Amino acid sequence: MKAFVFPGQGAQFTGMGKDLYESNEVAKEMMEKANEILGFRLTDIMFEGDAEALKQTKVTQPAVFLHSVVMAKCMGDAFQPDMVGGHSLGEFSALVAAGALDFEDGLKLVYARALAMQKACEAAPGGMAAVLRLSDEQIEQICADVTAQAGKGVVVAANYNCPGQLVISGNKEAVEVACEKLLEAGARRALVLPVGGAFHSPLMQPAKDELEAAIASTEFHTPTCPIYQNVDGKAHTNPEEIKQNLIAQLTASVRWTQEVEAMVEAGATEFVECGPGQALTGMITKIAKGATVLHA
Repeated sequence: MKAFVFPGQGAQFTGMGKDLYESNEVAKEMMEKANEILGFRLTDIMFEGDAEALKQTKVTQPAVFLHSVVMAKCMGDAFQPDMVGGHSLGEFSALVAAGALDFEDGLKLVYARALAMQKACEAAPGGMAAVLRLSDEQIEQICADVTAQAGKGVVVAANYNCPGQLVISGNKEAVEVACEKLLEAGARRALVLPVGGAFHSPLMQPAKDELEAAIASTEFHTPTCPIYQNVDGKAHTNPEEIKQNLIAQLTASVRWTQEVEAMVEAGATEFVECGPGQALTGMITKIAKGATVLHA
């Protein structure tokens, strides 16, 4: 069985999607439609923008989404998933690719999500850090201990990327203190990441509140195949369940490791990453040993 997976924020690069735009009429039409919906030429930034311009959340999220969805659409009959999943933002790409969301609605939600997250980042500055080679349980305990200290703020396990790689998220001071304690506990690395905020942590609550109304008022359909969602790592096909999981996703952990393991348990033997970069390819190789992992 074949699983198609879609990357999240961080997969962007200058020139992304330009080859598709120039070689495929469907891709060009979808990208121009996106420019029209957004009210600015996203494709100009995708094709020619520098790294600084591309890493703005309000640009990055619609750019990665657009590239991913266009790539899936341009595959034609070769896009025949038995299941789909996406990492954080990539969950929206997966939903559109599997027919649970219309392209236009998906893009509008992604842009609303990006703006809400950008606003939340500005209101409560935070950070994230990648922790290598320490057990999930140790990381969770140290985050809980730091959060319990008065005045340090909140820090939580945010992204369960693959065995031996977990990303923490929260208030900057809490993240820094946690990194020190994680290194003392034996982590190989605890590296603060160059991101704009504390994604997938309680600091995103204002963004969650803002996005909830937009998701609730958007029509979702039953997908053509199960979608595995980040909040619980499980398969879903019920539109109402999918909506609630998308809303919860902003402040919940991305359980990517558990998601891929569940796909393997359901019979996935081949994973195809659909979108810019190959970040998921590396993660899946470490989780689903023995599975074939390809890039579209």
